[in-house]
Amino acid sequence: MRKRVLAVAGLGLSLALFATSCSSSKSSSGGKKMSILFDLKGRGDHSFNDSAVIGLEKAKAEFKYTVTEAVRGQNDTAERLKNAVDNKSALVIGVGFVWGDEMKKSALANPKINFAVVDSVVDAPNVSGLVFKANEGSYMVGVAAALKSKAKHVGFIGGVDIPLIQDFYVGYEAGVKSVDPSIKIEVKYLSPAGDFSGFGDAAKGKTAALAQYEAGADVVFHAAGSSGDGLFAAAKEFSAKGAKVWAIGVDSDQASSVAADLAPFILTSMIKHVDVAVYETMKDQSAGTFKGGARVFDAKSGGVDYSTTGGYVDDIKDKLEAAKKGIADGTIKVPSKS
Repeated sequence: MRKRVLAVAGLGLSLALFATSCSSSKSSSGGKKMSILFDLKGRGDHSFNDSAVIGLEKAKAEFKYTVTEAVRGQNDTAERLKNAVDNKSALVIGVGFVWGDEMKKSALANPKINFAVVDSVVDAPNVSGLVFKANEGSYMVGVAAALKSKAKHVGFIGGVDIPLIQDFYVGYEAGVKSVDPSIKIEVKYLSPAGDFSGFGDAAKGKTAALAQYEAGADVVFHAAGSSGDGLFAAAKEFSAKGAKVWAIGVDSDQASSVAADLAPFILTSMIKHVDVAVYETMKDQSAGTFKGGARVFDAKSGGVDYSTTGGYVDDIKDKLEAAKKGIADGTIKVPSKS
């Protein structure tokens, strides 16, 4: 994950009017001035953006920031960044690698403003690249999937076929195979490289998930942003026909944020602590200790993890903790596409 993304998504951002059909914003009172630029859908995506919101709200209250929020529409990253600069923000955070290219231009043109971007490393001294070892967290949920699969058949749905999302898959695959090399894995990317619609199409996510369940998978992990909502709906629908199947969420603890009728079908989630990254960036800005360059969040630092909401992995938690410890201390080497 170098310059551009460590190659690239999540997963997973308005002009003074901030009122187009695909974007929205709001601001709050406080002392310091900053802008946060969300990826498509913004608040309420039950995933990547909502994780960022947790850190934002904590830091906003603690450090008394005045915050302007904007949500990316289609092809408007440059406009959104210009608005943030014109708003005289001292700090601008972009949630998602899609902000990276335009952020480099803005940062170089505005050296007195600090910038940060999630899932990308930008070659500018005033930009902090907040990057995650998603492969490590995906290994943990891969172990969970393998241990819980009665069919010895699991699945993976990626939003876009790019190295960043492939990183989730290779980690997941390694975790599954560490338990049982014979387990079959279904793989589907919802859109090709360059087409980011795969991160925001729940209907397409549901279709892909139903196909994998029909093929025999009984646990499916997604790294597809809000398209993952379709996976959860598919798990509920398919389970109603007979044997229960499982879904695995991504980025945040999705069982705690989705509709109550979907939560019982989420085995666990691979947590990428975007909340911690956003909070720490705002903390550093407040303290005057902001630094540019890559900042890595991994298993060792607690930057990636798995969730336990619902208690569905309580019976295998010792094995999941062993995997997490092994990754953190280096005895387990997780493959990566970056």
